[in-house]
Amino acid sequence: MPDLRRGVFLGIAAYTMWGLFPLYWPLLKPSGAVEILAHRMVWSLVVVVAALAVRRHWGWVKELARQPRKLALLTVAAVFVTVNWGTYIYAVNTGHVVESALGYFINPLVNVLFGVVLLRERLRPLQWAAVGFGTLAVLVLTFDYGRLPWIALMLAFSFGVYGLVKKHANVQATESLAVETLVLLLPALGYLGFLQVSGEGTFGQAGAGHAVLLVGAGLITALPLLCFGAAAIRVPLSTIGLLQYIAPILQFACGVLIAKEVMPSSRWIGFSIVWLALAVFTYDSLRAARMNRTARKAAQARLQPERSTT
Repeated sequence: MPDLRRGVFLGIAAYTMWGLFPLYWPLLKPSGAVEILAHRMVWSLVVVVAALAVRRHWGWVKELARQPRKLALLTVAAVFVTVNWGTYIYAVNTGHVVESALGYFINPLVNVLFGVVLLRERLRPLQWAAVGFGTLAVLVLTFDYGRLPWIALMLAFSFGVYGLVKKHANVQATESLAVETLVLLLPALGYLGFLQVSGEGTFGQAGAGHAVLLVGAGLITALPLLCFGAAAIRVPLSTIGLLQYIAPILQFACGVLIAKEVMPSSRWIGFSIVWLALAVFTYDSLRAARMNRTARKAAQARLQPERSTT
């Protein structure tokens, strides 16, 4: 039980930090989204390497080097996480915090859709209902915005593909992030070098505090991921499924209450439909998890008399 409580605490910490990201990225102005992204890649690698050095955990390097398929998958993951990070930073720094929250609200539904299309999974009726409500919400919000909510869709699908690829790679979170950021290191350093040489870079040009905040982008990227990795091995998947809503709820609150983004009635309707979809999805997931536990206990109970008689 203490281990479970610790896992829940770490999970809450991870999703809370992710949910408060909209408060951090505006502090990095006048840096542009791509420059911030490049710094995030570079300093994330520094933080992860430092964490691995403290743990003296390097044995995985040789093992992973002998598995080109996993390295290829992590390279693909690096591309999609780059798209996700860059889109999110752009969204926050251009006043689209609420739309970015929408992306992470609908991400669980996108994962279900991937399960049907890519993994040939069969959905339960309530899962289909949740996907239907999610599709309706996107249509309502498209009408509200006067365009497809492309930021939300980009975030949801890029993170969905990222998660799918990482699942197939099956590499621990810290080691995976080390490889992903290493893949991105040369392009990131090249871009930052170009900015500095051309005089367009902001690192060191906007004061020491700004430079510290840019370096801090690596820490706030790695820290919640490390907390999440520690939580995932201690907490049931159903609990993680509930905790994941902390991040978009906080992002939404940041957009409405702090950034003061406009929320017309049609947008509230669209988000209400999303929340209805998530309520249906969560209820179905919890019910399925409970039924599975009951079935396992029944199977164990049937096996017990057989073992006692043998």
